[in-house]
Amino acid sequence: MTNIILADTEEVRAQLLPLTFTRPISHIMVGIGTIAQKWQRMLPGHYSYLTVGYLSEKFPLHTEHDNLIIASHILPTPELVKSITTLNHGEALKLPDGTIAARRGDVTADVNTFFVRDFPEMPRAITHLYDIFTANGETIRRDFADITAGRTSQSVSQSCTVIGDPSMIFIEPGATVEGAFLNTKSGPIYIGANAEVMEGSCLRGPIAIMDHVTVNMGTKIYSDTTIGNYCKVGGELNNVVMHPYSNKAHDGFLGNAVIGSWCNLGAGCVASNLKNDYTEIKLWNYPTRRFMRTGLQFCGLIMGDHSKAGINTMFNTATVVGVGVNIHGTGFPRNFVASFTEGSVAGFADVPPAKFFNIARRVMARRGIELTESDERLYTALYEITETYK
Repeated sequence: MTNIILADTEEVRAQLLPLTFTRPISHIMVGIGTIAQKWQRMLPGHYSYLTVGYLSEKFPLHTEHDNLIIASHILPTPELVKSITTLNHGEALKLPDGTIAARRGDVTADVNTFFVRDFPEMPRAITHLYDIFTANGETIRRDFADITAGRTSQSVSQSCTVIGDPSMIFIEPGATVEGAFLNTKSGPIYIGANAEVMEGSCLRGPIAIMDHVTVNMGTKIYSDTTIGNYCKVGGELNNVVMHPYSNKAHDGFLGNAVIGSWCNLGAGCVASNLKNDYTEIKLWNYPTRRFMRTGLQFCGLIMGDHSKAGINTMFNTATVVGVGVNIHGTGFPRNFVASFTEGSVAGFADVPPAKFFNIARRVMARRGIELTESDERLYTALYEITETYK
């Protein structure tokens, strides 16, 4: 079996903080599943990860003399995969923008020693935080066609109202969808295994509801949205990507947003995705430590893992929240909240590691998941790293 390494580049990884504080780039969700899952589906092999040192225990690297080393921020296409499979040892594949999409050989070899072949088309790539939600609709459509090809969906319950083509709805085994409005005129709707979509919910494709997700009664989910495994959602969501085990279970609006894992947005939490003056949005950029232009008019909340917002919390347009943050109280917090802090508009204080671990254990235990010693070592290292970003 081919040894395949999904390799992070430090430049791209830095642009994708705070999400990449806790995962390799390839474990970012976009479309139906993570980037890594797309590669694994389209290019079978033995996969491992070349990423930053403190993540390597949880996401280990396996090397051989002959490896396929793929840039982890690139989304696969059939044409790209075909070209990669034809690489010989010592050859590399270059994209039109100069990025080396893949190379075959020793992982320690200088890329300049490889014979470079050109690939004529530029595939989708996740190089900025907002690429995750702007690419999500198109990626759901591609993934849906790939995942459902030659397979049969569960039947749609007669209690549901289908608007558009019923063949664009795929319901995995064990999922329950009752009394919902399912609109496929703009794209497909994918419902994962053992998910539950409760009565009164309105779903407008393209949408991906992943395994074991709970969609509460009366939830409104607009196009280009992915809800990760074991999430619970309610209220109104539009063009949102939520990573596994996070909750937005109550009323409140979330749009053009990316939420990490183990996050919780309390009842009535609202996040703006449009400035009152309709001007271009600037988003906090970790490498430069300043707000950078995005070219976007719509951008909402970006939240790292294990962060939380209390009831009725309000977020300004394009707010970036780090890892392990607890926000509460009235008013709008600033547009960038550093990792491992807690507080409100009145001020923020540091969260010591012991307190963070105690909260994380309680949160994860509710889902039957243990905070391991490996996790603790990861977050201990991360705590020291993020001090430089405050």
